[in-house]
Amino acid sequence: MGTLTAVQSRANGSLAEIVGSGLQAAVVSFSIGLIITTVVVLSRQRFRAGVIKLIGAVRQGRLKPWEIFGGIFGALFVLAQSVSVPVIGVALFSVALVSGQSASALIVDRLGLGPHGRQPVTRWRLLSAVIGVSAVIVAVSGRLGNAHIPLWMVVLCFMAGIGVSVQQAINGRVSAASGEPIVAAWMNFVMGVAVLSLAFSVLIFLGEISPSALPTGPLWLYLGGVVGVTFIATASWVVGKIGVLRLSLLAIAGQLVGSLILDLVTNGFLDSTLILGVLLAFTAVSVNTIQTRKPNQSVTAE
Repeated sequence: MGTLTAVQSRANGSLAEIVGSGLQAAVVSFSIGLIITTVVVLSRQRFRAGVIKLIGAVRQGRLKPWEIFGGIFGALFVLAQSVSVPVIGVALFSVALVSGQSASALIVDRLGLGPHGRQPVTRWRLLSAVIGVSAVIVAVSGRLGNAHIPLWMVVLCFMAGIGVSVQQAINGRVSAASGEPIVAAWMNFVMGVAVLSLAFSVLIFLGEISPSALPTGPLWLYLGGVVGVTFIATASWVVGKIGVLRLSLLAIAGQLVGSLILDLVTNGFLDSTLILGVLLAFTAVSVNTIQTRKPNQSVTAE
């Protein structure tokens, strides 16, 4: 699943480069995801019933209204992908994203946003957050003098990583309320398309950007939306079983490996600071799994 995210980053980034707008590429990616999930939801009675259950959960107060807005964080993620990958590459994007996810595990667990409720802030999680931030600093250190690597893009990716953890947590709640992970994915795409389309329309109206004709090929340019459906639906189901932290770690492992391979294939080389940053990011997520063992108690699973 994590490796697919690296593929999604390359597809969305390449589409953005061709159309000349990261925002337009994000709109296209999310629109494809919305079309796919809408067709799937309408095709089965159980999925349609899941939508009705979701509406009922919100009306009855079992699910707070803001918990259905996970798609906004997904929109930020895809927008960060589309804008930054053509400039900073998949690997650096992944390191910044991973570090944001690692750091935000503290916030997500402490606030109890995930299906498992409130989790304490342990020294190991705090240490992993520090290492995660250090990973970004190390990864970009060899490129800070490069005018083609804007620091604000790295920060945007870091913030997107924070949003991904929040998105996964509340998606787990939506999935549980509806009984169908695909319904949680559909709701994400509804919200994401709404936010991205509004922003795109406003910028067109203000004359800041102009929409471009979409390329007729290659078809892999449009894989972003397909991967998004797979990732969000799977994550919405898995997060209720293994928790936000463990889900993030599994996705991160695949994403970092996939991103390094893609950058190597695309660019033909990898600089040492980027590799060190990836190793630090792996260290951060590994430290994040360590639990404090209390006397006469077993390790508490996430």
